[in-house]
Amino acid sequence: MEAYLDNSATTRAFDEVAAVVAKTMTEEYGNPSSVHHLGTISAERLVGARETIAATLKVDPQEILFTSGGTESDNLALIGVARANKWRGKHIITTAIEHPAILETTSFLEKEGFEITYLPVKSDGCVDLEDLKNALRKDTILVSMMLVNNEIGAVEPVQEAGKLIKSINPDTYFHVDAVQGYGKILIRPRSMNIDLMSVSGHKIHGPKGTGFLYINKGTKIVPICYGGGQQKGMRSGTENVPGIVGLALAAKMCYENFDEHIGKLYDLKKYLVAELEKRLDNIKINGPDCEKGAPHIVSLSIKGLAAETVLNMLSSKGIYVSAGSACTSNNPHISDTLQAIGLDKNLLESTIRISMSVMTTKEEIDYLLDTLCSQVETMRKFYRH
Repeated sequence: MEAYLDNSATTRAFDEVAAVVAKTMTEEYGNPSSVHHLGTISAERLVGARETIAATLKVDPQEILFTSGGTESDNLALIGVARANKWRGKHIITTAIEHPAILETTSFLEKEGFEITYLPVKSDGCVDLEDLKNALRKDTILVSMMLVNNEIGAVEPVQEAGKLIKSINPDTYFHVDAVQGYGKILIRPRSMNIDLMSVSGHKIHGPKGTGFLYINKGTKIVPICYGGGQQKGMRSGTENVPGIVGLALAAKMCYENFDEHIGKLYDLKKYLVAELEKRLDNIKINGPDCEKGAPHIVSLSIKGLAAETVLNMLSSKGIYVSAGSACTSNNPHISDTLQAIGLDKNLLESTIRISMSVMTTKEEIDYLLDTLCSQVETMRKFYRH
């Protein structure tokens, strides 16, 4: 048996998505900039994809910009807004637990002369709104805050933050990295005062190398990629029509029967956490209480064992999880998120992330539980960390 429980790293594409991608690549393969019949079909597919995605957010289709994924969307949002608005100020606010796509970009912007404030988080991984209030200034041009933390599943107070930002400085733009939240949480950018929002396709059972950036009309932003002027000059390059069509279908499928899908995920999460706490000693579940966090992420620290040791054991049994964010697995370091929440230093390198999807079954969860419970105590004797 296998149990794929690394869905925050990537998801298996829906069968319907794989089929429509293949069809678009082999039958409707025209360049959308071409004026002939096949080109026109591709252009129409782009229009339809924008409409489908916009409908999940209740926004204007013209506010959807297609990208290669979350990293590009984050880079464009931060760099594009910073450069377009530096005449108003050079102060940017973000949090200490953001994805590297944000933190590496703010580090780059610091070298360009921007001042970055990194907000701390509480032990549950959530930002204190009072800290945000105190950090906001007249020259703050942008606030960037993730919706769901990719390591511990903390859900940030985005709606409250958006209201607070606009009440203090209506001209401050609000960017939300929703890579782990889109498809798991109902998002309404307009009522949440979100000006820009990043999404990645392969986190929602869509194709890798796809994503989008929501950009509220009127947002002052400049491109960071130049060329043929596609997408109104904001993101040049021939559009990835097969990927975009697959992304739109995945988005639609994630938000169909939404309550049923999310209810299933929370049921699995509550079952997993309860069984772990009942059957394993000397463990810690990190982040917010079960129902206050995202429905698909469980961060588990196993005292006395290195995460790498646990991962290797589970992988040998056909069970696939991560040690924190998969995006940093090729450059191992102590998790910024786990340090930011004040996790005991003895657990920092003993933490794994279990992440589920709508495809996850109870049988997979039981297989993980049975394997951990049968192996951990023995491993502690021989592989003590």
